Amino acid sequence: MAKEKEQFVNQIADIETDFPRWYTDVVLKTKLVDYGPVKGTMVIRPYGYAIWENIQKELDARFKATGHQNAYFPLLIPYSFMTREAEHVEGFAPEVAVVTVGGGETLAEPLVIRPTSETIIGEMYSKWLQSYRDLPILINQWANVVRWEKTTRPFLRTSEFLWQEGHTVHATEEEAMEETLKMLGVYKEFAETCLAIPVFTGRKTEKEKFAGAVATFGMEAMMHDGKSLQAGTSHYLGQNFAKAFDIQFLDKDGTHKYGYTTSWGVSTRLIGALIMSHGDARGLILPPVVAPVQAIIVPIAAKKEGVLEAAAELKAKLVSAGVRADCDVSDNSPGWKFNEGGMKGVPLRSEIGARDIEAGEMVLVRRDTHEKTEAPLENAAETVRKLLAEIQSNLLEKARKRKEERVVTAESVDGILRGVESGNFVKAGWCGCRECEDKIKELTAASARVIVEGEHAEKCACCGKEAKHVVLFARAY
Repeated sequence: MAKEKEQFVNQIADIETDFPRWYTDVVLKTKLVDYGPVKGTMVIRPYGYAIWENIQKELDARFKATGHQNAYFPLLIPYSFMTREAEHVEGFAPEVAVVTVGGGETLAEPLVIRPTSETIIGEMYSKWLQSYRDLPILINQWANVVRWEKTTRPFLRTSEFLWQEGHTVHATEEEAMEETLKMLGVYKEFAETCLAIPVFTGRKTEKEKFAGAVATFGMEAMMHDGKSLQAGTSHYLGQNFAKAFDIQFLDKDGTHKYGYTTSWGVSTRLIGALIMSHGDARGLILPPVVAPVQAIIVPIAAKKEGVLEAAAELKAKLVSAGVRADCDVSDNSPGWKFNEGGMKGVPLRSEIGARDIEAGEMVLVRRDTHEKTEAPLENAAETVRKLLAEIQSNLLEKARKRKEERVVTAESVDGILRGVESGNFVKAGWCGCRECEDKIKELTAASARVIVEGEHAEKCACCGKEAKHVVLFARAY
């Protein structure tokens, strides 16, 4: 085991001393992504895309269960659409990619490659919405977006990425706010149930909210190094976009009224969250719910009579029971296969050789704990499914323990600085003014992640005045 670990560690940076390099090594060596030819873009390779497909599958089922339907809207948006909502255009202007030539001719109006779709969807909703009977409109789209980022890292921040964006219209402010919080709750349940990542949720400060929103609610995940990753957001847009795009309906009282809109989204950044939340010195550790391969079967002394047949039979048995299983029949050594499966984060490994067949058993090795056990082949599917559930639960509990242990409180800017430099999230009082928020970030490199509901502090950690909120501060990706 020590020799295997030594050989493996040579392939990736040390997770404790060089976490950023470890991350890059892992995403490349496990073939999740490769760098695209255009700066800041990524090619999502089959293994990485399979994780995204499993994320899509789980989320899509949840969206449809809450009454949402999928649609698709154009990639290209007239530039004039972006200027209708002043705060929105100001917020996205530095990141927008613009098309000025099409078919060899200069376009009459430049086109924006969507950085988000509130504007073009708002234009379509203004056509589709006629009466209160048409409400609510509950639509989601799975798409790509482009934001011209200056500093990029695969999955975490790229110039083009995949995501889903929900866009809804409601008759009242209360219904729209209910939708905003409901979808935040859907994200939180998904993160914990499927990704095994416990999250902090709450309202964003005015500085951190989405451009054009009345209120933004965020989902923040704590990574291995104590930094925060914004894993999802849900926005209450009020009537800002409804008025900009004339989204009106004829109400029951015979008058025309503007609708209230929301938008919410998560992206391929969630794959980055998985990597940085659960990974270890050997590479990825994937939660079984979203792992492309949940169990890898490794034949031992495969040339011996009956070994490959037994491995194939075991795979068929697991697959028929709903387990995403595969069998490594390559001519690499068993040790190489162990390391390869471990680095790619396969939750469970099954070893089967001539002696195991004779004894009617298999060897099972968990990726999360490295625990090795023997189990009867007769009940293989039941045993494997039980272990996968235990692995999923263990990963959540491990992440939850880190989340609970690495949150500290502070009463001063120096306290916030000490907290984040020690790899923690920090709760501190805040007076609510932008100047204090900016100063805290300037002096600590920590930003306000979410406002903590139900907690109180006497003084602002920055200016010492009466605190209006308790805020969770952290350094972030």
